[in-house]
Amino acid sequence: MTTTFKQDGKVIQYTAGADISAGAVVKIGNILGVALTNIANGATGSVATEGVFSAPKVAAAVIAQGESLTWDVSAGAFDGKAALAAAGDVTGACAFAWAAAGATTTTVLVKFTGVPGTVA
Repeated sequence: MTTTFKQDGKVIQYTAGADISAGAVVKIGNILGVALTNIANGATGSVATEGVFSAPKVAAAVIAQGESLTWDVSAGAFDGKAALAAAGDVTGACAFAWAAAGATTTTVLVKFTGVPGTVA
């Protein structure tokens, strides 16, 4: 095996600028991930950038399976592709709906891809 291999790239070490709870969606530049453990302000912890996780959803959003998602930073939740991105929101290939989620649900199964999105 080559000596240049360092890791599989599915988990990134992140130094928190505020307390982060395990399971919270974390925006790191243009990528999104999920905190695997609680990360205290100023501490470094593991954030998964790939995989399928249950994540918060804008309650009124109707999301189809396979739909590209928008991470709404002000709501702290995912919205559908039709949502207008506001400053700081992340759109694009970084996350898509693994399963459909109706207007009455507050969570959606999200496939995090590890691919950078676009920050509005």
